[in-house]
Amino acid sequence: MDGVYVGKAAVDAAGDGGWLLGHFKPEDDIRHSDEVEIKWGMHPRGDRRAQWATGEKRTALLVLISGRFRMEFPEGDVVLAEQGDYVVWARGVDHSWYAEEESVVMTVRWPSIPGYKVPEA
Repeated sequence: MDGVYVGKAAVDAAGDGGWLLGHFKPEDDIRHSDEVEIKWGMHPRGDRRAQWATGEKRTALLVLISGRFRMEFPEGDVVLAEQGDYVVWARGVDHSWYAEEESVVMTVRWPSIPGYKVPEA
């Protein structure tokens, strides 16, 4: 079917650091977008972001699919504990995260900014 892509999030995410949609997909791929990025994140218990994201240039939404996931912000933490719990943070809000239990989360960020990536520690 032209203009249709069917995939499996866990399988497709493994090939691109978890990202399913965004500027980093080839321009001729239906999953290419300059407006939005979508990530399927699978995190083992105890997994922690390598370093805090600072000077964020995108707005983001993170939704808990399963597990228990802690989002860390300078003014306090948010624990997502029930399926469907979510948090949204604005551009410029520093953040990090920690998987309190094995967790699956979906992250949506906008816009999709080429070349923007927080370096690994």
